[in-house]
Amino acid sequence: MKLVDLIYNKYKIVSVVGMSKNAGKTVALNYLIEKFDEKGVVIGITSTGRDGEKLDVVTKTEKPTIFVAENTIIASAKETLLKSSAKLEILEITNSRTSLGEVVIARVKRSGYVEIAGAETNKQLKQIADRMIEYGAEVVILDGAINRKTAAAPTISEATILATGAALSRNMSNVIEETVFQVELYSLKGVESKVEDELRKVFDEKEFIIVDNKGTRNLINITTTLNSGRIIGEKIKECSRYVVLSGSIVYKTFEDIINVAENYKNVIYIVQDATKIFLTSREWKMLNKKGITIRVLNKINLLAVTLNPYSPHGYNFDAEKFLSSLKERLPEISVIDVMEVENAER
Repeated sequence: MKLVDLIYNKYKIVSVVGMSKNAGKTVALNYLIEKFDEKGVVIGITSTGRDGEKLDVVTKTEKPTIFVAENTIIASAKETLLKSSAKLEILEITNSRTSLGEVVIARVKRSGYVEIAGAETNKQLKQIADRMIEYGAEVVILDGAINRKTAAAPTISEATILATGAALSRNMSNVIEETVFQVELYSLKGVESKVEDELRKVFDEKEFIIVDNKGTRNLINITTTLNSGRIIGEKIKECSRYVVLSGSIVYKTFEDIINVAENYKNVIYIVQDATKIFLTSREWKMLNKKGITIRVLNKINLLAVTLNPYSPHGYNFDAEKFLSSLKERLPEISVIDVMEVENAER
């Protein structure tokens, strides 16, 4: 199945996030733009940060620009729109401010190249995506710029495409392992439906609680999990069932919990979604071996993994081997080399 077919008539807001800089995210984005245009589908495009620039601001290398067709709805900071070669009709100046000015929603009147620098908070990003739909976008694509994977949060996008590539490491095996790890995180199981509504309130209030086997809630008096692992661990008892952690989590938190809690294996640790988990693949494997079980309130809907066998640093992988190896490791998800698909269609 083609990448566009995984999206069209199924989802309104889709994010494209990268494993690293130059992983092929912009290539995948341009492919989607072209194919939706061929179908006559009006799309919206915005970003979680700055992207679409001709020169990569991190690696100082040339990168693919974002080409937008006529009638496309875009949302970007005012300063970036002034650099666009596309002719634009301003639809709305939003209340979302960035270092490059207010985020402006515009319609493309004549096709051209653009640089996208969108909203800087999840709440604003979702609001802007919804407004773009109101202005006529049938599908809104959120570009997770500069390795910012928060666009994949289920509170923002309904589905996610993960871009990976040779730029992540010179060692193809390492790239595959890191990609499999990220897919595993994005595929974490959700919580039981009977406790969803109650837990949603906890995350809305940004609380930290422990729930025992009778359903009794015990508040943990902390404001962040950072440097709070021992406090959390000391609250875990034999009767504890869930540890609900608002905000982000890191390995040190679990390390401290394990050091003080005898019953740390007997509880399920719940986070809002997988974008809140900041662990390396090595740390993830260590926690699994120690018996830590993590679940999410909101599951990420991962549609596909796209790959880029080329690196801007002067090396590349064997494209066929890279594709077949990833497909073998990820049999339950679509793995697509969009450049290969595009060349085959021409």
